[in-house]
Amino acid sequence: MMSKNVETFIGCEAEYEESKVVIFGAPFDSTTSFRPGTRFASRAMRGDSFGLETYSPYQDKDLEDIAVFDGGDLELVFGNTERALSQIEDFTEQVLADGKIPCMIGGEHLVTLGAVRAAAKKYPDLHVIQFDAHTDLREDYLGEPLSHATVIRRVWDLLGDGRIFQFGIRSGDRSEFQWGKEHVFTNKFNFDGLDRVARQLAGKPVYLTIDLDVLDPSVFPGTGTPEAGGVSFTELLQAIFQVSGLNIVGCDVNELSPVYDHSGVSTAVACKVLRELLLSIVD
Repeated sequence: MMSKNVETFIGCEAEYEESKVVIFGAPFDSTTSFRPGTRFASRAMRGDSFGLETYSPYQDKDLEDIAVFDGGDLELVFGNTERALSQIEDFTEQVLADGKIPCMIGGEHLVTLGAVRAAAKKYPDLHVIQFDAHTDLREDYLGEPLSHATVIRRVWDLLGDGRIFQFGIRSGDRSEFQWGKEHVFTNKFNFDGLDRVARQLAGKPVYLTIDLDVLDPSVFPGTGTPEAGGVSFTELLQAIFQVSGLNIVGCDVNELSPVYDHSGVSTAVACKVLRELLLSIVD
């Protein structure tokens, strides 16, 4: 039995028992390699979400018509990355055990590893779709194997070859791209081929991770490691809609760092991405 957060994301005020999706924040940015601040994302998104309507004209759906529970932010330990990941894993495992879909708000991208660990235990045939500017396939970053620059490599350690599908990638060390050719599917710059991957993964359990820096920084400047040349907001929404018919067993939206966009536009974009994601994965 969980009690919903005092301040919820707009339209996400259902009780835990009746909800199909559980959103929660993972305010962690201890391994951020450039500009920290993603720990403030979930709090900013909840507050700014009330500048949105619950209704989506893109999908003709309304958050008021679906049951989503907001579990608030996890109280993650400082100074112990592995323990913080274990806290995320434990919470995600509980949500999955209760037959619900966990939807995590990061936080830096490393938080995905904790959630995927839990999902892979319940779904041994788990596949991951990643929307991102960065490969995140380094074996280590400055000698550290747990980093937002290594998160997908650590996911690969769990899942192995042929189970990870990357889109929008436009940045990474040369060795990451070379290694990735042998082990993961990577589509650079855009979402070409996503429809083909969606057909391939039909019926399989899928975890969807959305690093918001997949967006062009002219659309989304509020992130710790901005990379020029990204996709548009509309292109990202269409990609989300393309995979929404899959068996999405877990998902996350990460890498908003609201302190780097005082206009609030980046937070507004993140809120709308989350709204559309929630509406697309709930029948």
